[in-house]
Amino acid sequence: MASKVLSSTIPVPEDSGLSRNGVSAVGQAGGARDLQTAPSPQSTARELTTVTSILVLARWPAASVAWGLYQLARGALTRPNVRGLLWRKVLGSGREGGFGLQPGWDRLAQLCVFADRETAQNWVASDPELAVWRTRAADLMWLELRAWQSRGLWSGHTLATSLEAPGVGPVASLTRASIRPSQVRAFWRHSPPAEQALAMSQGCRLAVGLGEAPLLRQATFSLWDSTAAMDAYARSGAHLEAIRHAYRDHYFTESMFVRFAVTARGGRWGDCIED
Repeated sequence: MASKVLSSTIPVPEDSGLSRNGVSAVGQAGGARDLQTAPSPQSTARELTTVTSILVLARWPAASVAWGLYQLARGALTRPNVRGLLWRKVLGSGREGGFGLQPGWDRLAQLCVFADRETAQNWVASDPELAVWRTRAADLMWLELRAWQSRGLWSGHTLATSLEAPGVGPVASLTRASIRPSQVRAFWRHSPPAEQALAMSQGCRLAVGLGEAPLLRQATFSLWDSTAAMDAYARSGAHLEAIRHAYRDHYFTESMFVRFAVTARGGRWGDCIED
């Protein structure tokens, strides 16, 4: 896979002065930079709640693509009976992990939000469904995430903050939006320049385009060296222009923006090997 991910995102920085409903436009995504070990953000951040999220990214070999598509369909219709699981989203992607018109049949992700960290860690270690994902996947990486800034909704769900802002990286951003059908063309028109800005962003280790439905329900996850690097991109020209249009023209019927501390991670994603 490529060493630099290209994903066009439109997150709303806390101090942008714009609508808190302006969220994301997602473009192409690819591989990942090496994830170096960093001090846990918990060493410099006070715990507020115990809510913990796990993001799983998977890439299937050709033999498992049909199975992966079944998991995507099944995930939209069922909720696993897992103790402490507050809500879950199983998400597809476009070609090479982005959101072009060509689907990425070989990519899948799931975001699971748990009531506490212990339950989340037990799920990673022993969940039988995740064990099958690991067996089937060519690459699979998981990240344990604790929110330190959160606003908006995802299918009516909220995501509670659990830490104060971390003093060290890595940090991550999740943006998602349900796009008004009348604004689809306008939304995607801003994707290429924002994508190019992200491609040149210093400190972006990983950016992945995700979504629940083609064109209309989009999300982006990005991983950064530091909050300063994340903010520098969020306040950049093409990116900021996209935010302004999203706010002014009311692109979204629902949106969510979350910033996370990355408190644990494991697995393999391209050249990035954690386990």
